[in-house]
Amino acid sequence: MNDLSQNGTFLDKIGIPSNLAWGYFGVLIFMMGDGLELAWISPYLVDQGLTVQQTAVLTTSYGVTIAIAAWFSGVLVEAIGPRKTMLMGVALYIIGHSLFVGLAIPNLNFELMIPTYALRGFGYPLFAYAFLVWITYRAPQHMLGKAVGWFWFVFTGGLAVLGAFYSSWSIEAFGHIPTLWSAIIWVLIGAFFALVVNRDKFELEEKVKEGNTSKLKELINGITIVKREPKVGIAGIVRVINQSSQYAFPLFLPLYLADYGIETIVWLNIWGTIFISNIVFNLIFGYLGDKLGWRNTVTWFGAVGCGVFTLMLFYTPQIFVGNVVLVAIIGMLWGACIAGFVPLSALTPSLVGDGDKGAAMSILNLGAGLCVFVGPALVALFFNLVGSVGLVWILAGLYFIAAVLTRLLKLPSEESDKKAVKEKLSTVS
Repeated sequence: MNDLSQNGTFLDKIGIPSNLAWGYFGVLIFMMGDGLELAWISPYLVDQGLTVQQTAVLTTSYGVTIAIAAWFSGVLVEAIGPRKTMLMGVALYIIGHSLFVGLAIPNLNFELMIPTYALRGFGYPLFAYAFLVWITYRAPQHMLGKAVGWFWFVFTGGLAVLGAFYSSWSIEAFGHIPTLWSAIIWVLIGAFFALVVNRDKFELEEKVKEGNTSKLKELINGITIVKREPKVGIAGIVRVINQSSQYAFPLFLPLYLADYGIETIVWLNIWGTIFISNIVFNLIFGYLGDKLGWRNTVTWFGAVGCGVFTLMLFYTPQIFVGNVVLVAIIGMLWGACIAGFVPLSALTPSLVGDGDKGAAMSILNLGAGLCVFVGPALVALFFNLVGSVGLVWILAGLYFIAAVLTRLLKLPSEESDKKAVKEKLSTVS
């Protein structure tokens, strides 16, 4: 399905498939609306009367539906196409968000918060990750690392940068609840650009001919591929670890930093600054991955780097109390290393044949969804037992485990070369 030439437009040359450019912009705006509360919803709800554990349970329930939707995103794209999958995500987000903000929060009804926030969680995976699958099919192999790098640039730029900076302004100007309601406006604007202005065609001739049998086959394939291709399952585990700290930190780190002189509004600006670094390095590591090797980039810059800077982000405020600039610098380095996992989105579908790319991406997307569940779940399970310091060491340890696992993700061509060398040596001996 790749029909872009190597001599394309300026966008093609920098790594953005020009036929999908408006889709990238739509994801940026959609994720800005979706993620505007991410960095502050926990301390806000704690101020309203919930406990840290309750906010962790709430975010965990949100992560469960994100994980489910993330897994379905890849196989649904192959079954019904990306536009219908993305539209489904928009509808579920708006319904869940409206109920959460309109009914659950005003009464601080925790029992209602859980299902409504969880319903909202179906939204962005079906929208954004379906577009990522779209990219893996429509971007040429030689620029796939850069193309997915640009995806994570706009995804994170909206979710963690524009959303955080917009919230820091909007909360002061209008308050928390109006800020939450404004999310729907940004989501609809993003959907308009990604689904209406974006005119790229994703053909599904074979799927249409085979009908419902093919659709069921695609859904089953999204599970069985882990048995046929164990390396895809390993990649999914690495993807879970990738952003677990990103979704765990907002639940306890703002409260921890407040003890060392860094208040929530300052934290929001630090969080936004961290992910400015992240989105820049999404591009850098997309390019470096194509040059240095996808596996090497994920191992050393992603996993090992995140392990080191996760620890430094925690201990720096203790050693240099109130030093916002230094905390922000360490945070930016941590955010840069989070981006070191970007080549995983190019590596994983390349582990399998063309017919299994969608299924492989479903497992990777499942990992991306599970990290939204695993991060808060770790807080809910261990905060009372080991406190902030224990949680940070758990997160750092997971990154070092990810470094080991990533070394197992060898491309078929690498396996063939290794086999050829062994055969040659055995012949010589």
